[in-house]
Amino acid sequence: MALDQAGKVRENRLRRMADRQGLKLVRNRRIDVRAIDYGLYWLRTQDGEAVTDPEGVSVDVIEERLTNPPPRSTSSPSG
Repeated sequence: MALDQAGKVRENRLRRMADRQGLKLVRNRRIDVRAIDYGLYWLRTQDGEAVTDPEGVSVDVIEERLTNPPPRSTSSPSG
């Protein structure tokens, strides 16, 4: 089942969001809808490290992660 127009727009929006956060959105290319990993996505760093579950996650999880990123750890200056 191919993505409908709304799905394509959503995926492209998430790709842009990921790019602005220094990440890359990767979609599973499998076309067999009965495959266990069909329709899964990954967020990866520019170096290729997985940010999300290495097994893949749904587009909803990707959207949640991109719209509510985890807080960055900041070190306080010693003084």
